[in-house]
Amino acid sequence: MEEGCSCIYSRMASRFSIGLLMILAIVLLMVRVLYVIYRCGKPLPKGVSQSFTTLIVLGSGGHTAEMLSLLSVLRKDRFTPRFYIAAATDNMSLQKARSFEDSVAEKPAVKEASSQFMQIYRSREVGQSYVTSVWTTIVAIVHALWLMIRIRPQVVLGIRWSSIFYVESVARVKKLSLSGVLLYKLRIADQFFVQWPQLQNKYPRAHYVGCLM
Repeated sequence: MEEGCSCIYSRMASRFSIGLLMILAIVLLMVRVLYVIYRCGKPLPKGVSQSFTTLIVLGSGGHTAEMLSLLSVLRKDRFTPRFYIAAATDNMSLQKARSFEDSVAEKPAVKEASSQFMQIYRSREVGQSYVTSVWTTIVAIVHALWLMIRIRPQVVLGIRWSSIFYVESVARVKKLSLSGVLLYKLRIADQFFVQWPQLQNKYPRAHYVGCLM
């Protein structure tokens, strides 16, 4: 009987700990979202540099190729330094980013000064259970917040401290991704771009830019 009670108490304590961690993660996320909403749209201070520290979030499944295609049409002297971030288990994205920087850099010294490459913990691997992803998501959120504080980007591509330019994936033809829905509904993104006219008809505040790939 005592063993049964001990087991029940242990399960309750475990569930309480997980619930507490989830609440903490949600609070941290909401604080970050509210801060971004507060800061977005504010004018740049006088005397600010004409170049913008840019954070570029890469991802597998074709997202890296889309992001590099977008970067290829931007003025490199305006969006510098550039910080590339990919998941720790994504070995290909940063290699592609380095190759891209090699192709656009005139001098090796310029490349080193204008770009940096980082890895971040992944919140959920493909096929990972939702139960075990609770802890990894919390770790990823904390790591992401630390990187944002460290880099302090003025533009995030994938915050003029910070402006958010969100480009929905070309694979999204009829409906937005979960990230897109959150950014659109909460009006977090300063500029929201889609690559299919059907999406603009459904989400009128989005800008249709055609297929970037």
